[in-house]
Amino acid sequence: MTVNTMITATSLALCMGISSAVLAETPYLGEGHTMMTPDELEWGPVGSMAPGAQIAVLEGDLATGEPFTMRLKLPADYVIAPHIHPAYERVTVLSGTFYFAHGEEFDRDSAMALPEGSLAIMAPGDPMYGYTEGDVVIQLHGTGPWGIEYLNPEDDPRQ
Repeated sequence: MTVNTMITATSLALCMGISSAVLAETPYLGEGHTMMTPDELEWGPVGSMAPGAQIAVLEGDLATGEPFTMRLKLPADYVIAPHIHPAYERVTVLSGTFYFAHGEEFDRDSAMALPEGSLAIMAPGDPMYGYTEGDVVIQLHGTGPWGIEYLNPEDDPRQ
């Protein structure tokens, strides 16, 4: 594990702002089935994102090297500033339309509209950003540790 990965994982664990109540009661450990309905999800604030975003972790520990699945609720007119992740991230739009783009500078006109059912896959270190016009729910999955590093430190709410 590199120093940057350790720093990212430690920062994530300390700054993510996820309480144990938000984590799924029975994370999938590779045996049997885990099933849940949307009304069973426990939502909470996301310490690494601007206020308004909500998170529900469905499986895994985001700070470790295991598979994870989480959902994010993003309110209307929400902006995710340009950032990178330390590992592959796969995003599926569950409801609404998420506007998403690759790049280091926020440019609303360059974003692609991803309606319900759309998928985006981003490689580690690829800069990206997004925004919403209406309420959106996205599901993210990958193998951790998950983290987010904003290209402009002023965009990081943990600062």
